[in-house]
Amino acid sequence: MSTLWMFSLLFGSVGLIVWSTARWRMNPFLVLFLIALLLGLVSGMPLDKIVDTLKEGFGETMKKIGLVIILGTVLGVLLERSGATLRMANYILGKVGENRAPAALSITGFLVGLPIFCDSGFIILNGLKQSLVRRTNFGMPLMTLCLATSLYGVHCLVPPHPGIAAAGATLGADLGMVMLLGIGISIPLTLLGYFWALRFGPKVTEAELSKEVDPIASEPRQLPAVWRSFLPVVVPIFLIGLKSLAFLGIAADAPKSGWLKFLSLIGDPIIALLCAIGLAVLLLPRANDRKSIQKWFGEGVEKAGPILAIIAGGGTFGAMLNATNVSTALAASIEQWHLGLFFPFLVALVLKTAQGSSTVAAITAASIVAPLLPGLGLDSEWGRTLAALSLGAGSMVISHANDAYFWVISTFSNLRTDVLFRLYTPVTAVMGVVAQLLIWGLFLLG
Repeated sequence: MSTLWMFSLLFGSVGLIVWSTARWRMNPFLVLFLIALLLGLVSGMPLDKIVDTLKEGFGETMKKIGLVIILGTVLGVLLERSGATLRMANYILGKVGENRAPAALSITGFLVGLPIFCDSGFIILNGLKQSLVRRTNFGMPLMTLCLATSLYGVHCLVPPHPGIAAAGATLGADLGMVMLLGIGISIPLTLLGYFWALRFGPKVTEAELSKEVDPIASEPRQLPAVWRSFLPVVVPIFLIGLKSLAFLGIAADAPKSGWLKFLSLIGDPIIALLCAIGLAVLLLPRANDRKSIQKWFGEGVEKAGPILAIIAGGGTFGAMLNATNVSTALAASIEQWHLGLFFPFLVALVLKTAQGSSTVAAITAASIVAPLLPGLGLDSEWGRTLAALSLGAGSMVISHANDAYFWVISTFSNLRTDVLFRLYTPVTAVMGVVAQLLIWGLFLLG
């Protein structure tokens, strides 16, 4: 097949994914799977090989990331049900003070966002945000921006969030290093969101605010101790980060001491998340019977199901791209473009802006970028890590009306759509670009 035909297959399939998910709101898994199948048929691949490729793509993706997604989702549900998220929020507010309520909300969103999806975190902390708006002189737009941006940056850059986790696994990056660097990059992004809120939040007039009644906040409940609330968040980050730091500069096939083998075990994301889940279970009040705990575990697993399906769909699409040699043809041409780290960023940016989901954007873009890493000059452990982060940065740009999180913010904050377009959508673009520049700076230093 000619190079032109290969390019037509690639961009045609990506265009179909964007059109189907953005225009017709079709299920992303179904779209990714069917287009992978169509790609195999159009390329002339033997029928039996098409089926085998689809199965292998599905299975390999689940092997890499399936358990991490399930355990991360279960952890988020348990932290919510135990009241640990609210305890952390109240503690930070007490330390920072109500006169610095926007800063407290940004810090809270950053910490709570580490194990919990941005939309869930926003809903969980919405009651606290409304209470602060009533008790202080800070308006709803300002407080909403602080919370929304702090959750968003972490969601796109820090595993075990599904988009960045799946992207890292697809590229073969060290998830522990991706997590550490993602946290580091998310800190200035949180500050960016905070100062953006201070600058533009107060400019919204009363006439531009919705007059609907705020949703009723949940009833107060007995919350766990502060230090116990923070443990399920801190422990997995510490264990995964400790493993990554311990193995810096050590070749994968080098002999390892018993201590390094132990660190490799407890620092594996699966084991670290299991430890965090155990700590989260201990937070649950004794009054909760076994059935309630089992129900919450089931809720976490059910919530992970649709995410796993999308990730597996991305795996089948990526496997088909490899099997049809489409990516090889693109790799041969892309070496002349010298885009480097900016190629994964731009691919994720286009997909995110077009179809709305950061998770789908990062996963689909990773499938396209993975076989192109040698041509991009990123076929090393460091390069793969930064390429994964670039996919996360691109998956931020931009959040608008086709993003479910956009509507969560609008609905729970009673902010008109035009106001949110003016306040929130631009800052997601700025956050993504700043994140990519920071990642590029790391590449230059490395």
